[in-house]
Amino acid sequence: MHVFVTGGSGLTGPTVVAELIAAGHSVTGLARSDAAAARLESLGATPHRGSLDDLDSLRRGAEAADGVLHMAFGGDFADPDDMMRRDRAAIETLGRTLEGSGRPFVSTSGTLVMPAGRETTEKDEPDLDGIAAFRIPGERACLDFAARGVRASVVRLAPTVHGPRDYGFIGMLVDTARKTGRSVYVGDGANRWPAVHRQDAAVLFRLALEKAPAGSVLHGVAESGVPFKGIAETIARGLSLPAVSLTPDEAATHFPSPFMATVYGFDAPVSSTHTQDLLGWSPAHPALLDDIEHGDYLTPPAS
Repeated sequence: MHVFVTGGSGLTGPTVVAELIAAGHSVTGLARSDAAAARLESLGATPHRGSLDDLDSLRRGAEAADGVLHMAFGGDFADPDDMMRRDRAAIETLGRTLEGSGRPFVSTSGTLVMPAGRETTEKDEPDLDGIAAFRIPGERACLDFAARGVRASVVRLAPTVHGPRDYGFIGMLVDTARKTGRSVYVGDGANRWPAVHRQDAAVLFRLALEKAPAGSVLHGVAESGVPFKGIAETIARGLSLPAVSLTPDEAATHFPSPFMATVYGFDAPVSSTHTQDLLGWSPAHPALLDDIEHGDYLTPPAS
């Protein structure tokens, strides 16, 4: 299969591109810069110059592909409505290009769209008033194409897709601990975070492209809910720092943004049992706490 990928040069994308190529697929990746193009070429993919805002470029990339994987998502988190509009416009452009072809179209969202406070499944409805509600219109735009001759599916990734050189939520948490001299959790730290290793997420994306039925909602989650206090304490031990509880108000000023403080205090356990059964996906890489302790998260930064 020849796959057109957006977001292939980001944090998770290169691992996904490498997984697709290792499985015998060819990849063309959207590249908005020379650095992104060079990264894709180093993985064995063909760069396709453009951006999420260049809808003609997206259309051309999808027209030439046997399937599309949309992982790119960006903008200013201070303006989630703008991010939502850009994402939906890109998804609608890609989907319309594939309409009536039966080709696969896999889009990406996050499990933070799900209701808080209980373990949710792929069958549950997302929370329209939740902290990640701005991802829901993109999900729906993609899934709408399942009734229009596209094998459309959505992968919701855990808030932490962990692995080497992670600059996402866990990487930022470690960086904040180093800068402030304490590893922080919110309240009693009993809130639960789903997690998945980047290599396992890459396999899931490949399986979704290869065989997910039209209309599938998939959860990219290997661990349904890791207590956040355990995350903070593992970081504290590794950096020889105290683990400290903060109130939500205190956390809002401790972390780089109030949004991050809200995310770090969010209780969001999620099941992936249906996804694993449907696709035969079996996460096999290190769990989050093991990866924090034995991976590169606690390695001193280069001077």
